[in-house]
Amino acid sequence: MVCSKCNSGFSKDEEYFAIFLSCILAGTTDPAKQKNLNFQRALARNRSLLKRIENSKEIYLPKGEDESKTIWHPENDRINRVVLKNARGHAYFEFGEPIPDEPDYVWARPLETLSESERNDFEATSIAGFSAWPEVGSRMMTRVVGGQDLIDGWVVVQDNVYRYFAVQAGTMLVRTVIWGYLATEVYWG
Repeated sequence: MVCSKCNSGFSKDEEYFAIFLSCILAGTTDPAKQKNLNFQRALARNRSLLKRIENSKEIYLPKGEDESKTIWHPENDRINRVVLKNARGHAYFEFGEPIPDEPDYVWARPLETLSESERNDFEATSIAGFSAWPEVGSRMMTRVVGGQDLIDGWVVVQDNVYRYFAVQAGTMLVRTVIWGYLATEVYWG
């Protein structure tokens, strides 16, 4: 279950998470170049956050290339806390399963860093060891039977903004794709 205390306790992490992703996608921490007006305002207002994210940026020139590249180094603990909170919320929302236990693992990676095989595995909604049908009466069962909000087995909250996949069979696996950029996965065994 996701309680209001837990939910509100993540606001700083969620702000960092959203603005960090916005800066990556914009290629800059310049507030005026963020696509979302709220993120523009947050970066302009919160100079320490802007500086933190700017300091996580590394610009380098790859050997033998003429154009520089940028690597962003996230605060992984903050990213993982938000990913885990969302995964717990999806598990509870879809299956009525509160999961207070720590997961076996949490990861988040840009989709573009996944190999073709990793990407195919990540996108797959037919996974060995997990049941093909959710529990009768669960929201996910209603989705599966009616096809509500599902595209290729993923729940699409907003096209190219947020989608997730959740499956359970004595275990729980939750995957998300955020802004068509960030792949996440949380697993409880």
